[in-house]
Amino acid sequence: MKKLSLCLSLFISAYLSANAQQGEWHLIKDKITTPWAEKVDPKAPLPEYPRPQMVRGNWQNLNGLWNYAIVPKATTGPAKYEGKILVPFAVESALSGVGKTVGKDSMLWYKTTISLNKTLKGKDVLLHFGAVDWRTEVFVNGKSAGIHEGGFDPFTFNITPYLKGGSKQDITVSVWDPTDDGPQPRGKQVKKPEGIWYTPVTGIWQTVWLEGVAKTHIEATKQTPNIDDHTLSVSAEVSNSQPGDKLKISAWNGKTLVSEKTIDAGETAVLDIKDQHLWSTTDPFLYDLKVAVIRNNKAVDEIGSYFAMRKISLGADANGIQRMLLNNKFVFQYGPLDQGWWPDGLYTPPTYEAMSFDIDKLKEMGFNMIRKHIKVEPARYYAYCDKTGMLLWQDMPSGDLGNHWENRPGVLDRATDQQRTPESEGYYRKEWNAIINSLYNYPCIVVWTPFNEAWGQFKTVEITEWTEKKDPSRLVNSASGGNFYDTGNIVDLHNYPHPAMPRPEIFGKTKAVVLGEFGGLGWPVDGHTWQANKNWGYQNFKNGDDLFKRYSTFTDRLEELIKVGLSAAVYTQTTDVEGEVNGFMTYDRKVIKMPVELLQKANSKLYDPALVK
Repeated sequence: MKKLSLCLSLFISAYLSANAQQGEWHLIKDKITTPWAEKVDPKAPLPEYPRPQMVRGNWQNLNGLWNYAIVPKATTGPAKYEGKILVPFAVESALSGVGKTVGKDSMLWYKTTISLNKTLKGKDVLLHFGAVDWRTEVFVNGKSAGIHEGGFDPFTFNITPYLKGGSKQDITVSVWDPTDDGPQPRGKQVKKPEGIWYTPVTGIWQTVWLEGVAKTHIEATKQTPNIDDHTLSVSAEVSNSQPGDKLKISAWNGKTLVSEKTIDAGETAVLDIKDQHLWSTTDPFLYDLKVAVIRNNKAVDEIGSYFAMRKISLGADANGIQRMLLNNKFVFQYGPLDQGWWPDGLYTPPTYEAMSFDIDKLKEMGFNMIRKHIKVEPARYYAYCDKTGMLLWQDMPSGDLGNHWENRPGVLDRATDQQRTPESEGYYRKEWNAIINSLYNYPCIVVWTPFNEAWGQFKTVEITEWTEKKDPSRLVNSASGGNFYDTGNIVDLHNYPHPAMPRPEIFGKTKAVVLGEFGGLGWPVDGHTWQANKNWGYQNFKNGDDLFKRYSTFTDRLEELIKVGLSAAVYTQTTDVEGEVNGFMTYDRKVIKMPVELLQKANSKLYDPALVK
């Protein structure tokens, strides 16, 4: 019977794959999928506005079915296209309808013909990509509009010069991604997935969209709160500004004007936020923000945004141990390591309902923080964390591995820095800078982590100090889990499976002491695993009762560690991912392995302010 079932599964998979190649789109069902996969509309996948920190009304979503082809890298372009791919799902994913691996010796090509919305006519037309992995060239009506290298940062081309008469326009995109055969940041992708390493992600994996703007328009804003001074600093980058142009910046509490300033374009406004309402994990209050370019007393361009008044810092407790403070008060930060992977979409959630489900469930379980591990999410993810009061630690995606790891702080032994080439260093620095720029305005982010363990770790002190200078408003965890250098704001130990911490009397006088990874308790739930065997956790169980009993001993131990100096802890992990079965939820999100109410009770005791004086 098992052989018959296997043969039938292979036949269905081959049939669906063949149909996809012939031009029809189907969800590939050879692996487990989430409940939201069936809700994906191939005519309008992920239709929501993709950039909540800088909103304009005149936009057009280009997600949907495009033509695709995979050809040898040396080829200038495809002679013909092989079928349809559902953008913005990576070509290897089930939701793409393709499910093929590309590799370093091939190129992935996309093509679509669009009809410009009438509202875009007479405007400068910007073509936005949320993220494409990795090297992308975009052609509009056969002419190159630009090249971008980077798999995790958004990018934009002004395609106005390449548009032709009429509404119909051809857009072609070529992508090359060497995965782990190249020196670029690539996170947990490998060409041969196993263990903690996952399926490659190639091509478009976030929303593609058009925006109509004035010739003079706002390209970006930068918002920095200062709760001690009751102020918000705001600046904006303006394209094609003219002499005499002004910026009008206003902060709002609903329909009530809180503060307003008019400044010269290129300057920074400092808004007074009187009677400030602070943002916290239990009261995530957000103000609205409006920024307009004013010329001759008229608005040339205007965007809507939001901000929060919140502060992240260090401060000593009664014993002189540095603690992580939120709004000048100690709040223990506790949450899961979160890979951000999906069995049907890989990097991309099937829907935004699916994305918000993960965050909502973690809140219900009693967590107030997520460590976003070796991946960057779509902008709406961070906006939802802002809205719900979820703190974020943001990792830089790793790449160019090969050096040695010493996981014991204060021990001189195996640690080495990676000797990166100038090309490799350049890729890292460029993308880390772009990631920070794109995520700077999200108040949920409180920690930047340039390196994880020794994964491509190089010039640690220099990179850490650069990150601190780039954003003095947040804490920097230079290398989560080591290799350890006397730099940054945090000393971060990884220890599996039980909780442990660096000795606070040694390390805690100048840095916050945190447990950056622990746990990893595994349970492969029948019918909900990515693969039939080779599933693993750091300690395996056969049912949820035994799993919770062990987990509860961990939170009991954390309570003791908080008293002596622990500021934060990160449990591995939100969900199972491919061969890893150590999630609070299965990879398909259909089974929550431990009762939510018991998790909430076990976790909530860690936030008792009486634990620390």
